[in-house]
Amino acid sequence: METIKVIIADDHQLLRAGLKKLLAEMPGVLVQAEVADGYAALLACAENQPDVVLMDVAMPGMGGLDALRELRVRYPDLRVLMLSMFDSAEHVLQALRLGAAGYLLKDAAPAELELAIKAVMRGETWLSSAVSRVVIDGYMARQEAASPTPTILTPRQQEILCLIAEGQSTKAIANTLALSVKTVETHRTQIMEKINVHD
Repeated sequence: METIKVIIADDHQLLRAGLKKLLAEMPGVLVQAEVADGYAALLACAENQPDVVLMDVAMPGMGGLDALRELRVRYPDLRVLMLSMFDSAEHVLQALRLGAAGYLLKDAAPAELELAIKAVMRGETWLSSAVSRVVIDGYMARQEAASPTPTILTPRQQEILCLIAEGQSTKAIANTLALSVKTVETHRTQIMEKINVHD
């Protein structure tokens, strides 16, 4: 298994220490550096060529979003996973527009950190479940405001969309709603078509 090289960028020393300890316990993960602001993150990336940067959104000096913008220009293949206490759609969408590979809330369970790192290394986008719900709600509100004929989801589709937003898998949704996996997949496809989402 190839080693995943990580840099931690957060202005709270205690949080950096906790993240470093968690990452050290994950097989195949190496923490190359830990820094306290965006400028230091840029320097650390130049020196270490990491695979993933765990970046706090709000830091003194150069904040995480400004550093993210710069990193995406310099290192297009670098995966930047934003860390934040802010779960507003505005913060999340801004990070995604700037090229973040994911958005992880700081109150997430430790196991979610490992899942998030592995997901972004596979080229996927990771959103904490609470954030997913905010993003989907915001997207639906924008779609309805922009469309003269709002997208109509059936009550069952709305129910399934809510469970997707909570981060549940197709199988888990099928179990929760006493449906077959195939039925949930069909609903998921129809939902994606109706709200014009392709991923």
